[in-house]
Amino acid sequence: MASPDKKIRVLVVDDSAFMCKVLQEIINSDPQMEVIAQGRDGRDGVALAESLRPDVITMDINMPHVDGLQATELIMSQHPRPIVIVSSESREGAASTLKALELGAIDFVPKPSSGIDLDMKSVREELTRKLKLASKVRVVRTATRSKIAAPQSTASSSDALKNAALAAANGGKFPMVVVTASTGGPAAVTRVIGALPRDLAAAVFLVLHMPAEFTRQFATQLAEIGGLPVQEAQNNESPKPGVAYLCPGSHHLRISPRGKIVLDSGARIDGYRPSVDAALESIAAYSRTLTIGVVMTGMGGDAARGVKAVKTAGGTVFAQDEATSMIFGMPAEAIKTGAVDEVLPLDAIAGAIEKRVAQLARLAMVGAR
Repeated sequence: MASPDKKIRVLVVDDSAFMCKVLQEIINSDPQMEVIAQGRDGRDGVALAESLRPDVITMDINMPHVDGLQATELIMSQHPRPIVIVSSESREGAASTLKALELGAIDFVPKPSSGIDLDMKSVREELTRKLKLASKVRVVRTATRSKIAAPQSTASSSDALKNAALAAANGGKFPMVVVTASTGGPAAVTRVIGALPRDLAAAVFLVLHMPAEFTRQFATQLAEIGGLPVQEAQNNESPKPGVAYLCPGSHHLRISPRGKIVLDSGARIDGYRPSVDAALESIAAYSRTLTIGVVMTGMGGDAARGVKAVKTAGGTVFAQDEATSMIFGMPAEAIKTGAVDEVLPLDAIAGAIEKRVAQLARLAMVGAR
């Protein structure tokens, strides 16, 4: 992280000499930043990131030898630095950008296309803003999806799922988990979902601050990691235990008094859509003591009001700790409310969810409300 009296040191990694020149001009025109080096492929990027320790890196995706995804994985697993993806893939192929975010990249800026010339100046403000934000992030080492092993089911968890499914079929209630995140969320959520058992006796709702065009692809990628089944939430759907529902980035998610998923494309709430607070408040009102709220890495205070609603309803709240959060904003604000029951490192969150769900599933069978 750059000190207040020093310029932010930026490493540009792109195989296009033209694009390197454009990025350098944009970055150097800002008095708070300077380009210290350029890498012409991912291999260069990895070596320069290790030797120069830049404050932030811009990373293209499509490059020879070592592409941007491979470079991001190597940097974030060995010598982590803040990375902002700057690529046409961010505009045309959400899958590649999401993989980069899962691997630990902080944000992305799509390259605009206008024929042969790329008019990067049209995204100057977005690029400089995101680079400055990223330079302030204390990054942590991240794991790849391939390293996540799905847990083995146990007889007790399988029985709990059957009981929860029976309760749902009979119009009864079952545990509901709301997992929330913002910046750094794709990587963190991937770790948690990959570690949850397929027979979890709860419905899981994933509410992330994520652009609308990315959530469907993210749901597909989460479903491929072999843990809990994941799908994008549908309006008026009846949630089932043992399934995770990802809120579309274009909508708020709530649960109706009848237990149906309600998707609302209305105005942003406190600047956010989807609103974490809206989801937590709604689900807490419906599930009461059977609610588990989980607040993970992200900026801002979305979730602070929601976790208080969960606590007031008798539910349980977990928050990710500072050491493993890419950005400790959301968890910190939730903790300040006094509504958080446990502050946990990232890799302990799935186990805590599974343990609490098993306890709540037993309560659900005796009519807990």
